[in-house]
Amino acid sequence: MREIFSYVKPYKWTAIFALCLMLVELFVELVQPLIMAKIIDEGVRAQDQGMIVQWGAMLLVLSFIAFMAGVINSYFSSHTAQSFSYDLRNAIFDKIQSFTLAAYQKFSTASLITRLTNDVTQVQTVLFMSLRIMLRAPLAVIGSILMAFVVNAKLALFLVIGAPIIFIFLVFMVAKGVSYFGRVQKRVDRLNRVLQENLQAIRLVKAYLRGTYEAARFDKVASRLKIDTVKALRTMEYIMPVLLFIMNISLLAVLWFGTKQIAAGTTPLGDIVAIVNYAMRMTGSFSMFAFIIIFYARAKASAERMAEVLSMENAVEATTLSQEAAPPTNYGELAFEQVSFTYPGGDKPVLSNINFQVKSGEKLAIMGATGAGKSTLLQLIPRFYEVTEGRILVEGQDVRQWSLQELREMIGYVPQQSLLFTGSIADNVRWGDTQADMDAVLQATMQAQIHAAVEDFPHGYDTKVGQKGVNLSGGQKQRLSIARALLRKGHILMLDDSTSALDVKTEQALWEALSEERATMLVVTQKIRTAKGADRILLIDAGKVVAYGTHEELLQTSTLYKKIAISQQEVEE
Repeated sequence: MREIFSYVKPYKWTAIFALCLMLVELFVELVQPLIMAKIIDEGVRAQDQGMIVQWGAMLLVLSFIAFMAGVINSYFSSHTAQSFSYDLRNAIFDKIQSFTLAAYQKFSTASLITRLTNDVTQVQTVLFMSLRIMLRAPLAVIGSILMAFVVNAKLALFLVIGAPIIFIFLVFMVAKGVSYFGRVQKRVDRLNRVLQENLQAIRLVKAYLRGTYEAARFDKVASRLKIDTVKALRTMEYIMPVLLFIMNISLLAVLWFGTKQIAAGTTPLGDIVAIVNYAMRMTGSFSMFAFIIIFYARAKASAERMAEVLSMENAVEATTLSQEAAPPTNYGELAFEQVSFTYPGGDKPVLSNINFQVKSGEKLAIMGATGAGKSTLLQLIPRFYEVTEGRILVEGQDVRQWSLQELREMIGYVPQQSLLFTGSIADNVRWGDTQADMDAVLQATMQAQIHAAVEDFPHGYDTKVGQKGVNLSGGQKQRLSIARALLRKGHILMLDDSTSALDVKTEQALWEALSEERATMLVVTQKIRTAKGADRILLIDAGKVVAYGTHEELLQTSTLYKKIAISQQEVEE
């Protein structure tokens, strides 16, 4: 938890001020029994009205001071806790943005969402409650014992007899609570994952009439969450009865022996009242311990989960070559030299001994069966993953010599799945270059063959895009994604099967428009007619290059390519 609560440091003075105000409240709470003893001994028993008024007035003044301290404490505690959670949430989100794809694979999307929301809220609540009342409870117990010894040491001994038992019991319950609530948080992750999957695939669920099945699946996960939560809370419920049982035994002992001391005339009645008052305050503080331990256990489990994200090392930065990068020589030139790659944690290479070169401004078509490694090959260029063996050269230098920002700024990337964000169409295109003016946006959309379709929308480029582009067709989403990449004006343009939803006429117009681009193009495709227009074709099978050359060359030298060409020609005919 130390790493997480280091984010409180910028607000340490407001936190310290809040703690000081809490101590003022505690001081008044501990002094009140002494004043009440004075009222009883010097006022009521002595029948002195003046002393009753004097001590009563002091009690009222102190109570007002404690009230104002509590109000102000709440303000500063809230400010500290909210500011802390704001910084912590941003730090976690920024860390997630720096993750490599290998790091992402270690966390599910639902788990990261839970850590950014529920886990941060748990820790924020504990910080606020600590500054407001959680620290006050144990301090009130310690202060009550010390004040009881000041009043009457013999009777105060009965209040501390059960202290070792209570301490051992609380340590045990905290350990159990952290374990149980850690399991609960994992159940929350699972619940969020099932919910996320269902909402993302809602059309498929309805099309296959799987609503009942999905409801049963959600019920199963929710039931497990309920069972673990009930088990955790039920275990925590043992805290209160045990603490109250021990404290009530101590209180009975105080009353029993205190009555005898009063009868013997060795102890004033006011002292007994004060000791009993301190015992009652201790009991009240102990009654909060169950509440405190539950929140602390949840916060500790949440803090450990968030620390796991924050402590994740950036593998890409760690493996960056240290030698000084040479100035680039060829615009957009790309080369793979003996490149092999195995996914982190995997035991079988996805790519093996890949060798090819693409000259500046050339277009390379990459073909192969599903799972051959085409998309993986593209993802190695911007260093989403690191090569296992060999090296990749961009403009004459190893990609590990480039800074990530410089490397990725020169690449326009269109993924296999077209992803759009909530906002206007113009905003989605500008996502490729936030500083681009409207003329540049129009040029990109015209090249991507989507301008006319956008103009037909009632609000044109101001048309709002629903979540993930729900109000657009597959072809429209693909062309907007291409426009976004074109706006970047990168040296290398990578299209990962990004024209699959386009008709023949639109796709042909797109390639004609892209022929004017200076960028080197890598195009993953399954279509022979698309590959024909490329300068070179790279055919991959099971992670290995089986053919490399022009369309005509591959028809003569590659049996596999020829089979693909024949099958597609038959389909077209």
